[in-house]
Amino acid sequence: MIDVEAIVVGGGPAGSTCAWRLNRSGIHTIIIDKKRFPRLKVCAGWITPKTIKNLQMTREEYPHSFLTFNRLNFHFFGARFPVRTRQYSIRRYEFDDWLLKRADVDVQQHAVKHIRKADGCYIIDDTFRCKYIVGAGGTNCPVYRAFFRKTNPRNRKGLIAAIEEEFRYDYQDRDCQMWFFDRKFPGYSWYVPKGNGYLNVGIGGSFSTMKRRGETVRTHWNHFIKKLEDLSLVKGRLFDPRGHNYYLRQAVKTGRRDNALICGDAAGLATIDMGEGIGPAVESGIIAGEAIIKGTTCSFKSVTRYSFFNILFPFLRKAHYESIQDTSYCSWNKGV
Repeated sequence: MIDVEAIVVGGGPAGSTCAWRLNRSGIHTIIIDKKRFPRLKVCAGWITPKTIKNLQMTREEYPHSFLTFNRLNFHFFGARFPVRTRQYSIRRYEFDDWLLKRADVDVQQHAVKHIRKADGCYIIDDTFRCKYIVGAGGTNCPVYRAFFRKTNPRNRKGLIAAIEEEFRYDYQDRDCQMWFFDRKFPGYSWYVPKGNGYLNVGIGGSFSTMKRRGETVRTHWNHFIKKLEDLSLVKGRLFDPRGHNYYLRQAVKTGRRDNALICGDAAGLATIDMGEGIGPAVESGIIAGEAIIKGTTCSFKSVTRYSFFNILFPFLRKAHYESIQDTSYCSWNKGV
């Protein structure tokens, strides 16, 4: 039996950030994940300056590709709206592995099947035991299923079905593009260039709306890749996309039950307007870690609900933007 003070189930941005915070406070922590890192994680990989600031990242310490966008192009019903901003894209394959290593904790590869509570401790598959357990295993997190499904039920209306692919491509358009409600799609699609010649394209929309209409996300995907071809954004590509589901932000009654906590997609915290997951995952991972360290409740009320404010924020407050421009986390442009 491996006996530690805290176990984080899930090694993505939420879990690794929580473990990083706990480890820095001297709490003996391990991470359990069913995958071996680095692992393939298909994701638009969009992060904001706020996320970088929360992670206390510096330009010098991050060794991988990092692409800067000074403009995002939004498309609504055929009209294009360029928005001046400062945002970034990363490859999750690189980013998650770096965050996990930075946490500087032991990582155990193990697929969690059963969790029980006994004598004030949590027992995982009769192999691991801990005082605190944090669920950061995504939408299907076993900690959520064991301890939070009844207290934090999920509304299926918030379920998003997504399909996307990331691949090497000699892209000519270096701008990030986003299309909302294209061909009555109940969601949006994206074209996100990344460093070192990678490109991510995908779509994500309301599962319940598509089901009610008798549609599937695959039908809308086929329309989307035709659009990419017609716009000469991606030509001659034989796509092999991957699908996944996640929940947009809903009412989270509690992030803590006794010494069990959840964060990230396990808590269902993706932003309401754009389904951004990395930023809320990092914020909630820090909050969960602080709740353990300080012995407090775990509330996610302060976690970002809408992405669009973070897109416009630096330019809505010019003085703030000018003050952070001089810091290293706002001037990266690696891997280009």
